[in-house]
Amino acid sequence: MPETSLSNSQTSEQRSEEHAQEGPEYGENIDAMTFEQILEMDEDDPTQEFSRSIVFGFFEQAESTFAQMNDDIEKRDLNNLSALGHFLKGSSATLGLTKVKDSCEKIQHLGAGKEETGQHQEPDEDKLLARIKEILGEVISDYRDAERSLKAFYARPAQS
Repeated sequence: MPETSLSNSQTSEQRSEEHAQEGPEYGENIDAMTFEQILEMDEDDPTQEFSRSIVFGFFEQAESTFAQMNDDIEKRDLNNLSALGHFLKGSSATLGLTKVKDSCEKIQHLGAGKEETGQHQEPDEDKLLARIKEILGEVISDYRDAERSLKAFYARPAQS
């Protein structure tokens, strides 16, 4: 649907197609189409304040969740690790952070006493906790990559 603003004659669909083609501006750990849906909520706000608040709120949630996961590994609290994996999986999926989402899903399954795919039970709690600890290191690394990309994206000059 064409926009009526004289200052911007592109449709939101055209802008979305441009950004999808330019996907690397968001970084390789971010699904451009999913992230574009978040950006569309900014409508014509060149400061992108709405999407910025969602993304930076996610950063705060993720940091807190990672700290809690580390504590829960020490406490051997598989149930809470599963719940936190599920929580962060959903939040990261909303923003298009696919690697983070995939790793959090593995943590969710492992915390529920299953192997990473969730298909089979894994009765060895030590094995589950060791694998969660390993995956948590990977997910934090993937998160840091996405965080750098998104902070760089929001640091660029506003486009009007």
